[in-house]
Amino acid sequence: MPYQINEKLKKLEAYTPVDEAEGIIHLDANESFLNLPAALLQKVGELVQTVNFNRYPDPYATELCQAFGAFYGVNPAHVTAGNGSDELISILISAFLMKGETVVTTAPDFSMYTFYPKLAETNCVEVCKGDGFSVTPEELIQKVQSTHARMLLFSNPCNPTSLGLTKEQVLQVVSNVNALVVVDEAYMDFWDMSQSVLGQEDQFDNLLILKTCSKMGMAALRIGFAVANKTLTGIFHAAKSPYNVNTLTQKLAALVLQEKNTLQAETMAVRQSRKYLQQGVQSILARHSGAFQLYQSCTNFVTIRFPRASACYDFLMEKKISVRCFPDFLRITAGSDTENKMFLATLESYFEEA
Repeated sequence: MPYQINEKLKKLEAYTPVDEAEGIIHLDANESFLNLPAALLQKVGELVQTVNFNRYPDPYATELCQAFGAFYGVNPAHVTAGNGSDELISILISAFLMKGETVVTTAPDFSMYTFYPKLAETNCVEVCKGDGFSVTPEELIQKVQSTHARMLLFSNPCNPTSLGLTKEQVLQVVSNVNALVVVDEAYMDFWDMSQSVLGQEDQFDNLLILKTCSKMGMAALRIGFAVANKTLTGIFHAAKSPYNVNTLTQKLAALVLQEKNTLQAETMAVRQSRKYLQQGVQSILARHSGAFQLYQSCTNFVTIRFPRASACYDFLMEKKISVRCFPDFLRITAGSDTENKMFLATLESYFEEA
């Protein structure tokens, strides 16, 4: 009798990124448009030569977690490193939830929050956001309580809406639910770090914060972090695979995180790019009143919402500009000056033709 694929795998589709064909402007993946500076890349090259390739990596990524702790002012003993936030989310769903238990997330939000529960055979319940793409602490608390959820997982600021909850709002949720609250702060550096709940993890037994370096010019390294109290961190260390972050990633990410001024300057450049992009899209909306909804972004991308988003996406692709398309909205990553100007000119021409 032939082997039968199980039901949870039959409908899976592999993630397919936009083709890296020459000439395409990529504003779809929320990467930084800036590579690391030449002087820092020189240090990276020198560091590679010191790696003992015949040895397994440090299982706890000690040096890297210390560098992360110093960069953000958190206790490195509260930090776990992973292969991007994706690995950490996978561990959270598979290890911190039992089969049949419930995780609550928001919609729209990062797609992997609903992907991993399907593989782990756990229930995923979404709090759907309205036209304003907003959600209140009360809505989150009520949904967790009514579903008896064991976990609440959401991004703040949110990918893909570009909007955020304040620190006080997040802590209101944490204080009023019995579930583990996982706050993914991948985009907080582009908003206001005073709204971050980093540093609060030791005050609660149910708070865990996710961070990533992928938006800060290190997407190629695939490095993410989970920050929680010592008890939760100890569980995370036990649940992850022993050598989950390779030595190259550990050493190179630690080196870059020690260059705080460089990273802060590049983050500010991305924020300025986002501001320019936001203002440009706002000007188009002023000339084409009612054509779409524009949200005030606090991330490294801009989100616009309108029924013909798919048609606009196809138009942009014809012009070799790639953005992220959702059923009724587009997410546009802030790019270089040239990339932003080309996108804005093309978006303007779409609405003029429409």
